[in-house]
Amino acid sequence: MRRREDRGGVAVEMALAVPMSVLMLFLLIGAFQYSRGTVNVHSAAGSAARAASQARTAPGARQAAEASAHANLDARCLRVAVTVDTASFVRGGQVTVTVTCGVSTKGLTGVGVGGSLDITATATSPLDVYRQVALGPSADRSLPRYRRAAIR
Repeated sequence: MRRREDRGGVAVEMALAVPMSVLMLFLLIGAFQYSRGTVNVHSAAGSAARAASQARTAPGARQAAEASAHANLDARCLRVAVTVDTASFVRGGQVTVTVTCGVSTKGLTGVGVGGSLDITATATSPLDVYRQVALGPSADRSLPRYRRAAIR
């Protein structure tokens, strides 16, 4: 004898399971895209801090950091904002760069929900203690030939 109260149970379960599975898929895709964007912004901040630390002057450090951040993120962000802290821009000091990237939420899940999201990263790079010390001609001659070629 069949029990009548179980009829249609699979249809109800499928009506609940399919939308929940699709929602979970969109959440996973969005989380992956957001984490990828975060990695890109952190990488760009580190690159910008390194470029700023190699500059000789504080204004040059700002220009180098902005150029590096824009080169890394212009294709991925709606807008890029770069803040450079050169308060301790002296030999042995450090330079701190903060990069903010405005990402469209339309591409996070592929559904087309409008809006934007800001991802911010900060990186600090030390300035070289010996940055203004140059090898003179006598020190250059004391090196073997293969080392002189590698330095230049």
